[in-house]
Amino acid sequence: MDITTYKNYIDGEWRDSISKKTFLDINPANKEEVIGYFQQSSVADVRKAIESAAQAFKEWRRYPPAKRAQTLSRALVLLKERKKNIARDLTLEEGKTLRESRAEVESAIKEMEFQIGEGRRIFGKSSPSEKEKVFSYTVRQPLGAVSILSPWNFPVNVPCRKLTPALVAGNTVVFKPASFTPLSGLRLVEMFVEAGIPKGVLNFVTGSGSEIGDEMVTNPSIKAVSFTGSTEIGLRINSVASQNMTKMQLEMGGKNPAVVLEDADLELAADDILLAAYSCSGQWCTSTSRAILVEKIANEFIDILIEKAKKIKVGDGLNPDITMGPLAGESQFKKVLDYIEIGREEGAKIIVGGKRMEGSGYDKGFFIEPTIFVDVNPEMRIAQEEIFGPVLSIIRVNSFEEALKVANGVKYGLSSSIYTKDVSKALRFVEDSEVGLTHLNLPTSYKEVHLPFGGIKSSGFGLPEAGETGIEFFTENKSVYINYG
Repeated sequence: MDITTYKNYIDGEWRDSISKKTFLDINPANKEEVIGYFQQSSVADVRKAIESAAQAFKEWRRYPPAKRAQTLSRALVLLKERKKNIARDLTLEEGKTLRESRAEVESAIKEMEFQIGEGRRIFGKSSPSEKEKVFSYTVRQPLGAVSILSPWNFPVNVPCRKLTPALVAGNTVVFKPASFTPLSGLRLVEMFVEAGIPKGVLNFVTGSGSEIGDEMVTNPSIKAVSFTGSTEIGLRINSVASQNMTKMQLEMGGKNPAVVLEDADLELAADDILLAAYSCSGQWCTSTSRAILVEKIANEFIDILIEKAKKIKVGDGLNPDITMGPLAGESQFKKVLDYIEIGREEGAKIIVGGKRMEGSGYDKGFFIEPTIFVDVNPEMRIAQEEIFGPVLSIIRVNSFEEALKVANGVKYGLSSSIYTKDVSKALRFVEDSEVGLTHLNLPTSYKEVHLPFGGIKSSGFGLPEAGETGIEFFTENKSVYINYG
């Protein structure tokens, strides 16, 4: 069977990389299945894409926002028409179940709908002047050419959340998807192209971040960088991009806690924690990785978790009976297995899972059992470091105050949840939880498109994505004074 070689999209044309080198995109449920070849772009390719975007900005910024929104609305129609095929491609290259992929595409549609609407709300403000016959007001203007670097765990939703506000605000884009999931990014670009996006406004390159990432964030023609990925890479971007005072939006890692108090609905809490811990094989930045339990209900709650966790069906995400797919790639697979071994060496006890899956249907893929650790000390590495896999650490505490201290006792600050009927403790948790989004009796992974999405501490930097701040990041303010006397 012929395997397709996919191209970059630069200056309105589909092109091979200058080096003619390519890399493989494989199915993580069956590493012998090659999905396609993608361009191994060089710095020279990226420079051409940036030059194209910078040139196209001169005209694209002059389009009325409503006209830009019309183009994006046509792309949105195509996304709705093709959502089943896009979801299948997503499962093939990322590994998540079809149900999860379809949910992601539906979320991407909602993100686009909201941000296209925000394109008509790029409001300034008028203000009375101190002087007679002077009119003063502000306007918000696009930045220029921007770089968008998206992650492999949400290769449809996150690009839609970034590309839509960037473009509708009048910026031009150089877009690089993660190398685990380049096909999902390419499918989105195809839709924008078919929708009539002008030449040079949207450019698409694939390849290694270690080879071309620096050029995407340090090139002086790039006015902003929007990145979602690991904290380590985010810190690197912060370091190099700040030399040009480039605007940055960095969405990074998490070590998200779910606190369960004595009066919690234990069935609800268990269902939510398992959903957030094992959806997408634990590869959400908002996944629950720490369950913090007060002693009074700890044993009962652990028994409930064990019973429910053992019902998770692991396998190829294209199988409709499967509820958890493989890890997204070999490097991620090895990293998670290493952390499971670290947990054992630290003295934590595995009560569910803890091994790679073997046998028919598993040997060719990156499958790991859903894993639960108990006897976890808050200082252990598995309780402090982001594993990004199907591993849940259970930590026992004696009080609400200790639970809050443990929840906040990590360098990350993305998401948190508490399960309780006590309004006083719930509101104290909401106020004192050191995160960018928090929840009461809901999973750590829950979000809606109209509110900002982003973390604090080592989980985020700059204005958050989504909501009103999504488009705000891609604009800058200008103050205007007019003497009409």
